Order: sequence, then structure tokens, then C-alpha cells
Amino acid sequence: FIDLAVALTGRSQGGSGKAAVVASLLMGMVSGSSVANAVTTGAFTIPLMKSSGYKPNFAGAVVAAASTGGQVMPPVMGAAALIMAQFLGISYWDIVVAAAIPATLYFISIIAMVHFRAGKRGMKGLPSDQIPNARKVLKEGWNLLIPIITLVVFLSLGYSAVKAVFWSIVLMIGASWLGKKENRMTPKKVLFALIDGGIGAVEVAAACACSGIVIGVIGITGIGLAFSSFVISLSQGILPLALILTMIGSIILGMGVPTTAQYIITSTLAAPALYQMGVPLMSAHLFCLYFGVLADVTPPVALATYAAAGIAKSNVLKTGFTALATAAAGFIVPYMFIYNSHLLFQGSIINIVLSTGSALMAIIGLSAGVQGYYIAPLSIVERALLLAVPFMLIDPRLVTDILGLVILVGVYFLQKRKVQGNQIPPETNVHP
Repeated sequence: FIDLAVALTGRSQGGSGKAAVVASLLMGMVSGSSVANAVTTGAFTIPLMKSSGYKPNFAGAVVAAASTGGQVMPPVMGAAALIMAQFLGISYWDIVVAAAIPATLYFISIIAMVHFRAGKRGMKGLPSDQIPNARKVLKEGWNLLIPIITLVVFLSLGYSAVKAVFWSIVLMIGASWLGKKENRMTPKKVLFALIDGGIGAVEVAAACACSGIVIGVIGITGIGLAFSSFVISLSQGILPLALILTMIGSIILGMGVPTTAQYIITSTLAAPALYQMGVPLMSAHLFCLYFGVLADVTPPVALATYAAAGIAKSNVLKTGFTALATAAAGFIVPYMFIYNSHLLFQGSIINIVLSTGSALMAIIGLSAGVQGYYIAPLSIVERALLLAVPFMLIDPRLVTDILGLVILVGVYFLQKRKVQGNQIPPETNVHP
């Protein structure tokens, strides 16, 4: 994954940072743990970023933010997504499809953050001798993609998550013998993998068992109805306020308990309140999940940040706030799919494409505004305009879409004229 990520992005502006994001994205597709993702990919990508000139806190922040997104990146989204499928009475594949666009937008935002930061500091791509050949990487590791493809195909064909994973594991063992000798799944490796999988299964089983207890208690005591009424009453029936209250509750719970437990609690308490206010159940549940996941990069308790900061040897709190800014899209995207269900692959293809385009404009504006750079350093007014774009497009309309596009294009040409007229160089010799 890391070699492929470097091969795909290494030559572009800020290549090492983008490689770190893509590596975490690829790892997130098969790992539902942000901490495991950060430790696995960060051990290689953080030193690479630091050697390219990135400051330790930014290198750690990028890996933490990208690794956190792994919990909402299909096809493997952690135990919470499996429980969500049970709660909603739908197939796991439906969850995977719904989560695809929001997760992609999140990772595009982080890549954009890295791109604008690199442009601001005048950073280029990696040297050619550090970039592996993409064809060679795929030729040597193509067999490792078989289990992922198998998982996606089986889920799309309507197989249960258990059957899809089972056959993916079987094919993974066989496919490992088609590649390098050191990657082959020998009986000893299979045994250790089964042991690790068994330990992980116990954790998931415990979470599922506890979810049943929590749901039972909430149903018997009537806490669910009382809490829903409380949220509606406190928000005065105003949906944006109810969403903010749910967001705060999800983040606070996510700081203290694992993502799965957080999702179980908030989805049984807050999601019904949102549903009563007209929010589709799928959107409400994903909203709760997203903000529980983002607790992993929200100081003071930010587990993914702690893991990445340890590898980067950076200040945890500084890395945490940098990661929070880098993951800014994660705090906007959930509001977008609440107001626009097309982002959950619902509706016609045309509406889905148009809505995704609108969301991309918001993401670009947000990323440039946070970094203070577009094609040149942004003035206060330009930065404010770009930061207004994502909030303007949370509930997209034709007028807001046009206005957002006008702002993005207008600021671009203003900056282009500024660069051509003044020949403003990037901030070279300054570490990002």
C-alpha cells in the first residue's frame, strides 16, 4: 500500500504528504481501526514526510487525520458499521454504498490540505530515486488486491458480511502464494492470523452483546423517548441546533469510549430525535458515527493523534490541534449529507453527480481557507470568502452553487493576477 501510494503521488507537489494520505486511505479500506492504521502506515510515511521538510507536528497530524478516516472508508468500516446494518435492518453493502462519497470527500480534503500547504511552502515532489515504479509495484503485489476485490464483489452480490469475509480470507491465503515468498501465508502464519482474528472477534461480539443490553434498557426504561424529547425541546425543534447538540454529544462520548460503544449509545438516543425531525434514519446514524470517529483527532483525548505524535516525536497537543484543522472536512461533510441525501448515493445519477460536484467545491474552498493558500498566499478577505463557501453549500441550492463557483473562480483569477503582476514567490526555505 505504501509503495503504491508513493508511486502514485510522489511526483506531485508535496508528494510525501499525499503519499501518506493515500497509504492511510488504502489501509483504511481493510482496517477499521484509526490507531492501528496510524501505527502501521505512520511508521513509514511520517519519517518520509519529515525527511521531505514537513514539520513533525504536521506530519503526525496528516497521518492521524487520514487514519481516522479509515473507520468510515468502505469496504471495511469497523464493527460500528456492522451494528448499524443490524440496527437499520439493511444489508452491510447498503452501508458501504452510502458511505462511499462522504469518505471520498473527506480524503480529498486532506489531500487538498497537503497540496495547499506544500504550495505555500514551495515544496515539490519526491526525488525520482525515492519513487518506486507503479507498474513494478502492481506486478509484485497484484495478488494482495484479490481479497479486497473479492470482498467488494461478494458484498455487492448480496452475500452477508460473514460469508463475504470468509471467502475473502480463503482467497487471501491462496493469493498470498502467487507473490513474494515472504508474503506467503504458511500454516504458522495462518494460525497466528486466526488467533488475532479470534481476539478481534471477541471484542466485536462483546460490543454486539452490549448493544443488545443497551437497547433493551433504553426500551424498557423509556430513556430513548425521554432523551429524544429532550433534544427536540432543547433545540426548539430547530434542526441545525439539534445536529450541533448531537455532534457535541457524539464527540464527547467518542473521547471516553471506543467508537463502537459511542455509536451504540448515540444512535439509540440521538438518532431517533433526528428522525422525528425529518432526517432519514441512514443519514442520522451515519451522522452519529462520523462524529464519534472524529473524537480520535479531537483534543484533549485523541487516540490517533497520540499514536502519530509518538512516531513523529512531536508535541501531542500541538499535533492534535493541527490534526483537527486538517480533518476540518469531517465536521462539514456530515451536515452536507443530512441536508442532501444524494451524497449517500440516493436519487438519480444526475443529482448525485451534481451534489458531489457542489460538495467538492465546498471541500476545495475549506481546504484553501484553512491553509491560507490557493495559488498564492490568501489575504484576509480572500480567506474569509473561501471559508464561507463550505457553509454556503451545506444545504445546496442553484443560487448557492453558482455563488460558490463564482467565489472559487473569482479568487483564483484575483490570485493569478496578483502572482503575474507582483511575481510573488512561494514561501521557500520554510518548513510546513
